[in-house]
Amino acid sequence: MTSDPDNVRLPDVASLAEPAARGALDWVGMRGIELPLRCPDGQGGALTVPARVAVQVDLREPSARGIHMSRLYLALERSLAGQTLTPSGLCSLLHALVASHADLSGSARLRIEHAQMVKRRALASDNTGWRSYPVTIEAQLQDGHFSLQLGCDVTYSSTCPASAALSRQLNRQRFEEDFVDAVPSRRAIGAWLEGERGMAATPHSQRSTASVVVRLAPGFDLPVAELIDAVERALATPVQGAVKREDEQAFARLNAENLMFCEDAARRIRTALDADERIAGYRIVASHHESLHAHDAVAEVSKSFA
Repeated sequence: MTSDPDNVRLPDVASLAEPAARGALDWVGMRGIELPLRCPDGQGGALTVPARVAVQVDLREPSARGIHMSRLYLALERSLAGQTLTPSGLCSLLHALVASHADLSGSARLRIEHAQMVKRRALASDNTGWRSYPVTIEAQLQDGHFSLQLGCDVTYSSTCPASAALSRQLNRQRFEEDFVDAVPSRRAIGAWLEGERGMAATPHSQRSTASVVVRLAPGFDLPVAELIDAVERALATPVQGAVKREDEQAFARLNAENLMFCEDAARRIRTALDADERIAGYRIVASHHESLHAHDAVAEVSKSFA
């Protein structure tokens, strides 16, 4: 007689044997879960993007050998793929994760990583281009207390103020050498500046990265696009998508108008974040991936951030 598969009890090894060593664990769960995510697009709509998710619960029961990973996965899939990401939705999801392990756990946490796609206008030409920004969202429910952090990386150009000053000095020396016995006319000076002799040296600049993580105050939605915009406005020289010659010239002008060390970049971002009531704390890391040195120049600043 063939047994009915629906009536077969599958073995549960985790619950059938005692652990070799007992003790509570801080966090147990999964990393690298691949899921679709509905996230705000910053214009009142939502985008569905691929995401990688980490989820964990604490294991308070000292004799338990494992958690119910399928319960965590299915709760994530229902929540993240089915509704637009909001702080209240994340809080409800964390409560559901804890409830699914009521006999084992009292806390839960999430880390979501995805790319925020934003269409940017060119600096001077009538074109647009896409930019992709790495975004992280971390939410935690610990002993009933909900906390939320939002992070993003912004790539920008930084032109060294010291290098600019040294270049200007060489340019002046070249000018004095070329016109040592003459008082040049305005036209002659203009022609000299546009010629090869008019540039004895150029300041060095480099692609740089601002990594910003903010602790959000209660009562606000996830300001992903707004945070990216605020950081880019503060720095003034974000890297570009669509670039024609007029855009490249405009970018060169912005670099000349915004010479900065990594310390300057970190302070600019701090000023922008201090003015935002949605941000209760932050950690800022400005990294200049040097074109002169074989190492990076890095500045960090934080406020009310553990």
